[in-house]
Amino acid sequence: MAAGAVAAVVVVADQVTKALALHHLTHPAHVIGPFGLALQENSGSAFSLFAGDGTALAVVAAVLAAGVAVLAWRAGSTLLAVAAGMVLGGALGNVADRVARGRVVDFVTLSHWPTFNLADAAITVGLVIVAVCVVWGAPARPPHGSDEQPPDDPPAEPPARPVASAGRR
Repeated sequence: MAAGAVAAVVVVADQVTKALALHHLTHPAHVIGPFGLALQENSGSAFSLFAGDGTALAVVAAVLAAGVAVLAWRAGSTLLAVAAGMVLGGALGNVADRVARGRVVDFVTLSHWPTFNLADAAITVGLVIVAVCVVWGAPARPPHGSDEQPPDDPPAEPPARPVASAGRR
């Protein structure tokens, strides 16, 4: 549930910020320190790799998003579910761009770093959180509907039933 809600928020925020950038960002603008805004459209993947092959990238991203959805479903902690939701939402936000425009809208600039968008930031932060959870051993839930218990949990005991006493006469 948490992963789906986070993914939805990321997709909506990503698409809204991209629409604002497309409609209002006509010239590069310095914001503060290393941060700026400059509209760019990227037909490739991260760092403009594989430029011009948007359809194949959209298919690959959709398959990867399905894998992340499975991770989100099996997340053993709220933190891992939120992280998976961030990655899923970012992936879906960029897939939506590829399907609608044939390329991804980027607009956030940093000194000495490629231009990116909110979806890219969500993917990056989500993957860092997933890596931290993996290193610290966050548990994964068993598949939905499975009777399998997580490895550290003791088996559930059935509720105790009152014992009827048979009186002696």
